[in-house]
Amino acid sequence: MPYTPIVATLGYVMSRDGRQVLMVHRNAREDDHHLGKYNGLGGKLEPDEDVVSCMRREIREEAGIECGAMRLRGTISWPGFGKAGEDWLGFVFVIDQWSGTPLESNSEGTLEWVPVERITALPLWEGDRHFLPLVFDDDPRAFHGVMPYRDGRMQSWACSRI
Repeated sequence: MPYTPIVATLGYVMSRDGRQVLMVHRNAREDDHHLGKYNGLGGKLEPDEDVVSCMRREIREEAGIECGAMRLRGTISWPGFGKAGEDWLGFVFVIDQWSGTPLESNSEGTLEWVPVERITALPLWEGDRHFLPLVFDDDPRAFHGVMPYRDGRMQSWACSRI
């Protein structure tokens, strides 16, 4: 069967001092596949946009702010991750500069500033603990990982950096 993933972006907005990251606590909808978990901001790529345009749009829609400087930190393939086992391919960004005042919440949940060093202590997808340290480390190289899921559980993690 061919690999035909849903293409998406995942962004981590940094505080002005670089010590905190804006996360969404997915607590707004009972039918949410991510209910109770913390996540970065982002979503599906639209047919008429590139991944940078998608990231900017998603941050605007979900946090009410405009992206300035941002960095592509990596990509992750999530075979079988979706609610019905769909494959996902994510482009992971860090947003270092932005303008506006972040919303307090959106349709997915509450937006919260979290100290970077506390992120992996939050209720997260099991696999997030594997790639989040790469998002926030000092290595300038992008990472490219694959993290298969089956029945809502991570099966493995493999990653390369270039």
